[in-house]
Amino acid sequence: QVQLVESGGGLVQPGGSLRLSCAASGSILSINAMGWYRQASGKEREFVATVSRSGMTGYADSVTGRFTISRDNAKNTVYLQMNSLKPEDTAVYFCAASGSARVQYGVDYWGKGTLVTVSS
Repeated sequence: QVQLVESGGGLVQPGGSLRLSCAASGSILSINAMGWYRQASGKEREFVATVSRSGMTGYADSVTGRFTISRDNAKNTVYLQMNSLKPEDTAVYFCAASGSARVQYGVDYWGKGTLVTVSS
């Protein structure tokens, strides 16, 4: 089993920045990709970003150029740097982990989520 714990959510003004963190523990050797999904109120959960153990990244079109995913394998932690935030980025952000090279291929573990609110 793998446990994922997110941190870093909060309230930010439009145009602002926020950094999310997700620390993994447990059977971490089973993990290849780590990433982020988000779910806005009344909407389905959607993919945001992924990073493999080797550092290969991928992003949703809606966040490309604004969000950056990174990973510290020594700390078993993945980060999501979010810049130029928009009100439509408001959502609960979930950390995800997969044994595959990309989280979109199948999520094996989920975090509990952290709320990001973009509002003036």
